[in-house]
Amino acid sequence: MYSLDDTIAAISTPIGQGGIGIVRLSGPEALRIAHRLFVPAGGELEDGLASHRLYYGHIAAPQTGRVIDEVLLSYMRAPHTYTRQDIVEINAHGGIAPLREILSLCLASGARLAHEGEFTLRAFLNGRIDLAQAEAVLDIITARTESALRIAVQQLGGHLSRRTREIRSRLMDVLAYLEASIDFPEDEIPPRQIDQDLALAERELADLLRQADRGMIYRQGVRVAIVGRPNVGKSSLLNRLLRTERAIVTPIPGTTRDTLEETIALEGIPFVLVDTAGIGETVDTIERLSIERSRASLQRADLALVVVDGSQSPTEADHQVGELAAARPAIVVVNKSDLPSASDYAALLPAAPHIAVSALAGAGIPDLEALLVETVFSGHITLSDEPLASNPRHRDLLRRAREQVVVARGACLRPNQGPAPDRDRGVPSDLVAIDVTEAVNALGEITGETASEDLLERIFANFCIGK
Repeated sequence: MYSLDDTIAAISTPIGQGGIGIVRLSGPEALRIAHRLFVPAGGELEDGLASHRLYYGHIAAPQTGRVIDEVLLSYMRAPHTYTRQDIVEINAHGGIAPLREILSLCLASGARLAHEGEFTLRAFLNGRIDLAQAEAVLDIITARTESALRIAVQQLGGHLSRRTREIRSRLMDVLAYLEASIDFPEDEIPPRQIDQDLALAERELADLLRQADRGMIYRQGVRVAIVGRPNVGKSSLLNRLLRTERAIVTPIPGTTRDTLEETIALEGIPFVLVDTAGIGETVDTIERLSIERSRASLQRADLALVVVDGSQSPTEADHQVGELAAARPAIVVVNKSDLPSASDYAALLPAAPHIAVSALAGAGIPDLEALLVETVFSGHITLSDEPLASNPRHRDLLRRAREQVVVARGACLRPNQGPAPDRDRGVPSDLVAIDVTEAVNALGEITGETASEDLLERIFANFCIGK
């Protein structure tokens, strides 16, 4: 979809002020452009630019000789580079003006501006990485916790790809047997117990799907809505969990007028905490809008923290909030445990765990954090060294492949124990082959063997320019 014969250039560091900024080039003209723009300190280089070495000098405009910036330049000769093409990286000072001028000189010297993710796309198209590894690059950049980073690094190392290819290879062997029995029905095709292969593939796909559910949590986090009636301590609880005064807290009910989102990491899991306005009856127009936003936040949440005031008896508003939160996993947080208890909240969401805390004094907060983690993973928080599929696209493709394998197994089994397609019973091999082909293609989309051009464009459009 893009030519690999031209040379691309882009600023590969965030635009703004910083110590270092990098302009990157990739393609057959990268070295020529470097020689045109780079003035090495101490005069001309006798042997030119050697590969994988760092050179000190300046970038200057070729026509006028005007120095743009003092730089360090590196040249990396293909194929031992990120894109498997010649690459030049110009390390300049991290300001908007010098980087843009250097990039403009590169473009004027024959390069073109790179598209989003085009450097990584070239790495994929040139066979250095597969599609799952390319997506792992973006996951590394956007990782919010150490666990999410670890999963992404495993995927970049090819752990998921190798596991996927093993399953796909087994299914392709089954498909080859089925197609041989279709193309040569009169020949003696040695019998093969394909149900064993399909059963093994189904088990392995199911295992990857289980890991994918965990991986999605580490990658995307858990959205937690902190809800309750006004003045029960929701904002105080948010501040206590964040270990900082992020939300305004006053004794006046209705202080929170809008939702406030912050993220914490517990056991490597990102928890997106959403502080909401108090839910209750009001005639104030702004408060009504705030309450509607609170309800909407609760609907989008993966988990609800229903906060109540333990020093007061339950009110109608408390039960109203409980009813709103009943449709999703919830934890009842009985706040103000530092004050005398006024009532028992056992009747409020009786199936949900209850925990007493004091957002003001900090009592019970470690137990609440542990309960949050336990609620997400049912107490099993282990990050194994096995590959984890954490990408939504990968999870959907694994699910599709497993569904097709299940259908293929059902079609090829006899009523008793016969494992092969039974032409006498009217289950043709070509129908089983269709299901296996669908599974093979779905797994191929994960690593890129069967990825379409449109799919590649959608994936790499999520990258920043310069990566």
